[in-house]
Amino acid sequence: MSSATETIEGFVKSDYKYGFITDIEAESAPPGLNEDIIRFISHKKNEPAFMLEWRLKAYRHWLTMQPPTWPKVSYPPVDFQDIIYYSAPKKASDGPKSLDEVDPKLLETYEKLGIPLHERAKLAGVAVDAVFDSVSVGTTYKETLAEKGIIFCSMSEAVQEHPELVQRYLGSVVPYTDNFYAALNSAVFSDGSFVYIPKGVRCPMELSTYFRINAAKSGQFERTLIVAEDSSYVSYLEGCTAPMRDENQLHAAVVELVALDQAEIKYSTVQNWYPGDEEGKGGIYNFVTKRGICKGRASKISWTQVETGSAVTWKYPSCIL
Repeated sequence: MSSATETIEGFVKSDYKYGFITDIEAESAPPGLNEDIIRFISHKKNEPAFMLEWRLKAYRHWLTMQPPTWPKVSYPPVDFQDIIYYSAPKKASDGPKSLDEVDPKLLETYEKLGIPLHERAKLAGVAVDAVFDSVSVGTTYKETLAEKGIIFCSMSEAVQEHPELVQRYLGSVVPYTDNFYAALNSAVFSDGSFVYIPKGVRCPMELSTYFRINAAKSGQFERTLIVAEDSSYVSYLEGCTAPMRDENQLHAAVVELVALDQAEIKYSTVQNWYPGDEEGKGGIYNFVTKRGICKGRASKISWTQVETGSAVTWKYPSCIL
């Protein structure tokens, strides 16, 4: 047996180490999904009109669809009206302007997960976007990357600061009509990571996003969009964990990768959601659509996935050449 195989087997068989709950005051939408919830999310994110219109189109299309049955996966029906679609740590009205203003409990949570966010202990050579329930709570090395013209930020910030890029590429690889869970995500997504690498730029460090579910009865619906312009390069890694709870929780994400002429994207995922206990109680339903498009001449996407967690995973990865 190879050392790599032994490492993976040891990881899979070990007890779940990330099942703790962060005791933090949160602001949440009421359970249930309707157009008022869609408008609530868009309002909380202070989105431009095109985003609300896109969300509502996705929601109305979702209402015409049924959950997929072709994967032949067995799990109890999901009550979509019993899910909280927005939950975020309470904060000052204008939000933290730097990592120094982030709630210490959140910083402590990511420290316990091995993802330090504060300045003195940031991971060397790795820029991290930390997503907690429905929001990004901090992104490291943004200014350093911006010096090279690289945009690495939350999707919420991208919608505010770079709406023309979001409008051009959002849904260009995974449209809201693609499948049931992609439509749901398009309607309710509240954060995720946005990456834009300019023409001819090689990203000088690894980019990484860490997704953490914390609130009970909530789902997580992040959206990640990575665009590599002509002759650029980026390597991106994402990871995730969740508390141990007796009830199941839903994670329905969408990832879109766009590689233009002679661009290269290295995309890696280590999925480590809570799988449930030995009796089958709890665990995350992981229903995800991920797709890359080699849109330009001689473009390249390298894709690595490690799936070690969740109660059920329905993942739809693909790459269009």
